[in-house]
Amino acid sequence: MSFRSRSHDERGATAVLVALLMVPLIGFAALAVDIAAVYSERQQLQNGADAAALAIAHDCAKGLPNCSAYQVTADDLTTANYDEAGSVQGAATVDLDLAAQEVTVTNPGTQGHWFAPVLGEDSTTVSASATVQWGNPGSGTAVLPLAFSKCAFDAVTGGGAPTGDMPVTVTLPKKADDGCTGSSGNPMPGAFAWLLTDPDVCRATTDIDETVASDPGNSVPDECTNEYFQNLLGKTVLLPIYEDVSGTGAGAEYTISGYAAFTITGYDFASKYTSSPAPDCGGPGSSGRCIAGFFTEYVDSSGEFTPDPAAPDLGATTVRLIA
Repeated sequence: MSFRSRSHDERGATAVLVALLMVPLIGFAALAVDIAAVYSERQQLQNGADAAALAIAHDCAKGLPNCSAYQVTADDLTTANYDEAGSVQGAATVDLDLAAQEVTVTNPGTQGHWFAPVLGEDSTTVSASATVQWGNPGSGTAVLPLAFSKCAFDAVTGGGAPTGDMPVTVTLPKKADDGCTGSSGNPMPGAFAWLLTDPDVCRATTDIDETVASDPGNSVPDECTNEYFQNLLGKTVLLPIYEDVSGTGAGAEYTISGYAAFTITGYDFASKYTSSPAPDCGGPGSSGRCIAGFFTEYVDSSGEFTPDPAAPDLGATTVRLIA
């Protein structure tokens, strides 16, 4: 047999081998490309479902007219969060339960394939859903380890939920002089109190009806810095409200009854912990320590707080992604 004949035979064998390997090669390409596209599709669908569910919950928590137009909100946000080549987005569905204060958005789509059709798979149906609850916060982590007196809150808001932005300066007096009393009938020790912080952070995690320890004395907790406080200026935060106090000094404990939203405009916690400009902390019994701002209506979407049907309405509402 000549060299030319042997070469021709080898080319034929190579062609057969390549033909045999094409199917598994395409299968590997399908795994690498098409499955990756499915994951990308699912992530975009999830982003849209999350955004839509959070927006609808926010509208319903605030009592906005958009709450009843939830389908429009869902369609707008699922579409805005979707840009996947080679795919088709389905119509989002919304399950809204106003009584349970819960909404679920399901966002479907179909991802077309580049290589998998050789294996008989033209496309994959993909779906993502998100469930969000809303309501008055019943537990959570406050970014400021500070609790306000319910008596002081009532005095400022007239005993109800705040409706505006009336400025207020809440002081830490040496002794209460506002007629507020604890369970013993003795004056409450101050309109606000520092709480024992979570480990190594300037935050405090609490729960309604929970009795929490205070940080002894009038001084700022060691975990907090003036730079940290400065970053909170102009921001609205949820803070625990205490309604009863037991013990004194280092043994003082506070019973948390709810959470209120407070926009911080200034503070003077003495020494190096002072905003610029500092608020006027004067007044009968003042120790020169105070925080200024206003109680306000606010919907928190930080995810740090959990809704609780038993929690009182003090103007703050929280929305939380639960699934």
